[in-house]
Amino acid sequence: MAEAAARSLRGPRCLLWALLCAGSWSLISAQTPQVIQVPENHSVNLPCKAIAGQGTPSRLEWKFEGSGNREFVYYHDQLTDNYKNRAEFHLNEIYLKSATRQDSGKYTCQVVGDSGLSESVVDLIVQVPPSKPKAEVPSSVTIGNRAVLSCVETDGSPPPTFKWYRNDILIPTDPKTNTLFQNSSYTLDSKTGVLTFEPATAFDAGDYACEADNQVGTSQKSEAVRMEPSEVNVGGIVAAVVVLLIVFGLAAFGIWFAYSRGFFSKRRE
Repeated sequence: MAEAAARSLRGPRCLLWALLCAGSWSLISAQTPQVIQVPENHSVNLPCKAIAGQGTPSRLEWKFEGSGNREFVYYHDQLTDNYKNRAEFHLNEIYLKSATRQDSGKYTCQVVGDSGLSESVVDLIVQVPPSKPKAEVPSSVTIGNRAVLSCVETDGSPPPTFKWYRNDILIPTDPKTNTLFQNSSYTLDSKTGVLTFEPATAFDAGDYACEADNQVGTSQKSEAVRMEPSEVNVGGIVAAVVVLLIVFGLAAFGIWFAYSRGFFSKRRE
């Protein structure tokens, strides 16, 4: 049964879609998607508004789509294998006994009944607090170059927003609003957690930490990481070039000396 359901999702073999393709029915969509949020490991009811006015439906299906996964929830008058032990089917809803973060996604209820083909959609967001984020900060940056700092957090649902701190002081979105940051040139994307200095200056040196918050549970802050912008080491570059020239000079002298002493001609004899 599960294999048949999977095959039906891969093409228009499902009866509901076949009716549309044949032009036998017109699709009636029940308003806009309904957004439902529920804490992880709590129960939740997913209503099927498409059932309204359909009498006793001749066909009813539930589909799920989320995180790259597509599958049937209810198909051929029964719950599919992935849901039969953790969900209950009712004519006007699906009841999930304990929603997990993997259940976040779009649920579509499709019905064939007295009014033809209709569908309704529920967007389920399973609330998960953010985990401790990781601040990805370049340890060394050349002054005048671009420096990109990233805040990485993968567990929060809905996705968190991000803040950045330098030396435990909140970095404002606009550097001109705080005298401590007005000499810096940067952009801060609170949705992605990316802080970009362009260019980096000596004023940007410090210990950087980021914070993730999605209004679920407690916000989480990363460990601080040091960033130390520095000037280009011109003296070091010149010294390295001088050393290389000396090495090449000694090598050339060694080859000339060997030729002048007839070392290579003796080796040929």
